[in-house]
Amino acid sequence: MKKMAVIFLQTLNKSLRLRGKHDGGECHAAVAAGTGLSPRNTWQQTARFRKTERRRGSGQLVLASVLMLLVGYTGSAGMAHAADLVADFPARPIKIVVPYPPGGSTDFLARLLGQKLRDSLGQPVVIDNRAGASGNIGASFAAKAPADGYTIFLGTSTALAVNPHLYKPLPYDPQKDFAPIILATTLPSLVVVNAAVPVKSMAELMEYVKTNPAQATYASSGNGTPAHLGAEMYKKMTGSQIRHIPYKGGALALGDLVAGQTTMMFGILPEALPLVKDGRLRALAITTARRSSLVPDLPTVSESGVPGYELVGWYAFLAPAGTPKEIVAKLNKAFGAALQDKEVREKLSGAGFEIAGGQPERLADLIRLESKKWEQVVIDAKVKID
Repeated sequence: MKKMAVIFLQTLNKSLRLRGKHDGGECHAAVAAGTGLSPRNTWQQTARFRKTERRRGSGQLVLASVLMLLVGYTGSAGMAHAADLVADFPARPIKIVVPYPPGGSTDFLARLLGQKLRDSLGQPVVIDNRAGASGNIGASFAAKAPADGYTIFLGTSTALAVNPHLYKPLPYDPQKDFAPIILATTLPSLVVVNAAVPVKSMAELMEYVKTNPAQATYASSGNGTPAHLGAEMYKKMTGSQIRHIPYKGGALALGDLVAGQTTMMFGILPEALPLVKDGRLRALAITTARRSSLVPDLPTVSESGVPGYELVGWYAFLAPAGTPKEIVAKLNKAFGAALQDKEVREKLSGAGFEIAGGQPERLADLIRLESKKWEQVVIDAKVKID
């Protein structure tokens, strides 16, 4: 590098001295009438001017060539530096941005997998909880982080596939501002009713709703949440009329359902299943396309009279757009290995998660498909954020 710099400076200095030496000759090149020069002097000055211009042009060509050489050198050096960053990754702690408060399911997943990443990659993994606006605050922060692999976003189906159709304008673009790493887990929901409601199947629920339109209500954890949109999709597919009662969070919604204040809810499995096991709620169906190993005896909504119905939340890891593919591949491999760890699988299954995995392309396709699906639900239900 020092040798290249010396060559550049020497050549540049020579070119500038050459130009400075001959610039003064331009004032003697006037050959038009009224200059006061004789024809012989005019010819001499014209020749001198042309010679100066040739030298000057040559000097400019040299300077341009040197500059091009320097640009090429710095470009090559930059490429080499980038290659070193990829080869050395990770060389410092990694941050996982969680768009919800500590203690929730996303936080649990991030910390569980973060421990395994620390062991496999040899660097600390820091959990950064940035809650608010249904995940938009954390997503926006992660999207604007340097694309070097040291900031990872734990994205949810809400932040990546639903929010773009609810918040205008959205401070990030899920499909343009992120590089998918891996689909980590899926999160089914259960259709649950208050234990006092006289229904024991989805068919009986549908009949109950039709004969009791004034009393039939469903609880949700808030406008625009999976519990809300899942119920609206059910209403659309069955032609049912059920009044929406939104709450600020799933715990409050389930609490009032247990107390008999509402009729039913599409509650995420980790929150609803313990209440079912305690006998305080009754589960009628699971919202996955196929029966789940978590509750194998429970039928799906689809097989219970609503063909094609599916409501599945999901959690995924993404990096800021522009992150080198080699780094994304290294992170995909590390997360994939963590998801196959026996301890991790037991803890996730026990918490109601279904393990996913796969390549980044699988996640990219899911985001596109889910975004189109929920856009139509939002339009049909005329969903608005308070």
